[in-house]
Amino acid sequence: MPRPSPHSSPRPGPRLDLRLRLYLGEEIALGPGKADLLEAIRDTGSIAAAGRAMGMSYRRAWLLVDTMNRCFRHPLVATERGGAARGGASLTPLGAEVLVRYRALAAVASEAAAGGAGALTALLATGLAR
Repeated sequence: MPRPSPHSSPRPGPRLDLRLRLYLGEEIALGPGKADLLEAIRDTGSIAAAGRAMGMSYRRAWLLVDTMNRCFRHPLVATERGGAARGGASLTPLGAEVLVRYRALAAVASEAAAGGAGALTALLATGLAR
């Protein structure tokens, strides 16, 4: 019995992927990855732990937090220095509000696009060979 070619695997079903990004100048102030990072910081109490949970380095996580903190009127993440008691991070009240508002806006956008997405994906070709 012949083995299936790795290049002929069936395509997953069609889907629409909306990614809302809020820009301030050329910088992405908030997007899906940064919102995920805010949630991870909220859940872990640490930028380092949040980064690890998301598969990124502490430096990368810190740079994303720094960008968010600079782009908004007030910081979204507050940090405490380490030491004997160990440091930590938490969302500020503004950070919590921004996260809730972003998730709500993303849900509204996805719901609004759902009807049109069905009509658009129905026009996609099916069963195409690579």
